[in-house]
Amino acid sequence: MNKYNSIFTNPKFRFGIKYISLIFILIYLINCLTPLRLHVDTIRYFAIKDCIEIGCPPDSFGANDYLPYGYTGLLLALSKANILNSFTIVLINCICLFISIYLIKRLFGKSLNFNLFLLLLLLNWTVLKFTVHPLSELLYLLFSVSSLYFFNIFLKNKKTLYILLSLVFATFSFITRTIGITLFAAIFITLIWNYRIELFNLLRKNKIITISVALLFILGLLFSKELGLNHYTGVFSKQMSEGKTLTNTIKGHFIEWAEISYNTSVAKINTQLHTDLVMPFFLISGVLFFGIFIYLLVKKINKIPLAITLYIIFYSVLIFTWPFYDPRFWVPLIPFILVVFVQNLSTLKISRIRNLVLVPSFILYSIMGVLSVGFLTYTSLSKEKLAKTQANGVYRNEYETYFFGKPLSDTAKKIDTGILSLLKRHN
Repeated sequence: MNKYNSIFTNPKFRFGIKYISLIFILIYLINCLTPLRLHVDTIRYFAIKDCIEIGCPPDSFGANDYLPYGYTGLLLALSKANILNSFTIVLINCICLFISIYLIKRLFGKSLNFNLFLLLLLLNWTVLKFTVHPLSELLYLLFSVSSLYFFNIFLKNKKTLYILLSLVFATFSFITRTIGITLFAAIFITLIWNYRIELFNLLRKNKIITISVALLFILGLLFSKELGLNHYTGVFSKQMSEGKTLTNTIKGHFIEWAEISYNTSVAKINTQLHTDLVMPFFLISGVLFFGIFIYLLVKKINKIPLAITLYIIFYSVLIFTWPFYDPRFWVPLIPFILVVFVQNLSTLKISRIRNLVLVPSFILYSIMGVLSVGFLTYTSLSKEKLAKTQANGVYRNEYETYFFGKPLSDTAKKIDTGILSLLKRHN
């Protein structure tokens, strides 16, 4: 018997990680008690929401921001219902995560060691971190997974309802995050491949359909600004003109891959080690981890539906050329990354050398995950600690003024009244 399988598919092991996962689900829910966690994009979303809800000068930052309106729409709806607060926001993020996990379980069925997948996902530091933040990642995750789930059902039973649902959720994804355009590309190409003969005959016989498709494509180009399609190219061009290079951009995203794989941030390691070797080590590791992932993805091409494979590829290409560094960009893809990894582990022929790599890697990943979950939960329940650590202490003065009536730092010089108002209104 495969030694690895005898350990990781053992009923006792499955039973153990199942109940450990339930504990972490409870910890996620405990984090609903966190105060509003500020992030630069959180402030932008709330500024756009306020512009829509109560108005703002036409030359203000919120009035001219380019963030998609999907997540702002959620904030606006919660505000109208008078429940726009940190508890509700994090609870909705948790619900989005848990539903996405359920749909992934249904998508992959018995081909996935679900208990192992669930534990690894809940232990990932980026998943928890951005579950407790008022940001669009978890809402986008739900919409994108739902789109792929219903599209997979459509391919099996050919019922029109499911392709319509898939396109509706793909549209919600795009409205929430512009990168949702990759869903349409993946769905479109999969349809062309699956129905290539029928499609060719249909287009050849029906010129009206051919002309209609061409007109839709032209209209998309003409109204690209209104649809947000040129948002990426505009931001990319601006960053490149300001000195950002494609090489440095790609390097940064490989470092993000190392952070996801080691389950810790490079900043934390740098803080502890104080050496110039950390960044090169993370860069090389990121290249290695991404290369292994692509190899495993291609290897399991028959177990991963074509639409999901294409989505992963298109999403990765766009993120690797997106001129900003942030591991959170990969959060919507992390469940699929783990699916590919876990599926391969379940069929891997173990050797002593592989065992020496896999077991310590699993232990290290788990330890770092437990530490991250513990620290984030601690900051959720400790106002003083959260004020010092949230966003590296950028908003410490505002947090401490809100919590304690005044800044606790002797070096405090000013307080942003806008940030303070945001904390007062939504905690």
